[in-house]
Amino acid sequence: MSDLRQQLEQGAAQLGLHLTVEQFDKLMAFLDLLQKWNKVYNLTSVRDPQEMMALHMLDSLAAVPALQRHVASLGKAAGERTRQLDVGSGGGLPGVVFAVCCPEVDIDCVDTVAKKAAFLQQVAVSLKLPNLKGIHARVETLKGPYEVVSCRAFASLIDFTTWSRRAIADSGIWFAMKGKHPQDEIDALGKDVQVFHVEPLQVPGLDAERCIVWAKPVADTH
Repeated sequence: MSDLRQQLEQGAAQLGLHLTVEQFDKLMAFLDLLQKWNKVYNLTSVRDPQEMMALHMLDSLAAVPALQRHVASLGKAAGERTRQLDVGSGGGLPGVVFAVCCPEVDIDCVDTVAKKAAFLQQVAVSLKLPNLKGIHARVETLKGPYEVVSCRAFASLIDFTTWSRRAIADSGIWFAMKGKHPQDEIDALGKDVQVFHVEPLQVPGLDAERCIVWAKPVADTH
């Protein structure tokens, strides 16, 4: 396990993330829980701990600096919380990683599969993460307002933004983690969604294209 921890710590350093020993402990404990529950619940098709670290943990971690930067830009007073909805969280990637790395953000992870939401509730208790919640529901049924609505490899941008439209705050942003630059998906969006930035991501140790699509709702002008 020490090799995996070293990989995690080196990855965080490469990303310029300053995490505490406790945060690293929690991320490693999460990886452990993911492996144990995966045997029974099939939370992810990736079985090998080494691959879990590279393809899931570091991939999720790569988006943390961008999220932290955005939350800081909201200029909240000390003690004021930011609400985030992570859609189609599955085994908690990136939701749990975000909750560990951004303790000032309350993260609700929604999944349509009951056992995945139950797993996330278990993670919240085991890792003592009061800012993490697993919700078993369809995203269309949720009402916000959430200032950040995120997803990772979840659905097309049009489905993601349409389904979560009721949940996002008027001044909120969508934060979609994608593989290569999804120009076709961006072109398919309606006038009620404005993509204002596509940010390339470099995942430590992974030679693959990754990006974050930043978008915001546009009010109906009629």
